[in-house]
Amino acid sequence: MMPTVPEPVGDSYTDAEVDAAVEALTDPARLREVQDLVARAAPQIQRVLDQALASGGWFGSAHEQAVVQSAQTDDLDARVEAVRTLLAEETRIGMFVGVTVGFGLAEELSSRSTKTEDA
Repeated sequence: MMPTVPEPVGDSYTDAEVDAAVEALTDPARLREVQDLVARAAPQIQRVLDQALASGGWFGSAHEQAVVQSAQTDDLDARVEAVRTLLAEETRIGMFVGVTVGFGLAEELSSRSTKTEDA
């Protein structure tokens, strides 16, 4: 059975609804179900994610400068720390944009499902 996204109350979800949804994903079977769905859509999602990151300027010249600065740091401990920080920031940005894309995809699928049911 395909996971469904509940209709939000008004224009957004309440904190309690978000908390409950996140808690539901701690169930290994539920998480596996969602992972399977994402894996099927991965190539298309990757394209949208790449476009969102590029258009948002997330990995533009400032990012390149940070990469160069990290790599050129003379002190090994400082270089390792700079690379770790850069990776953590990239991960946070990727997750933020990825969740945003995923949420938009869920809303799009939900609205299409609603339109199909109404027809």
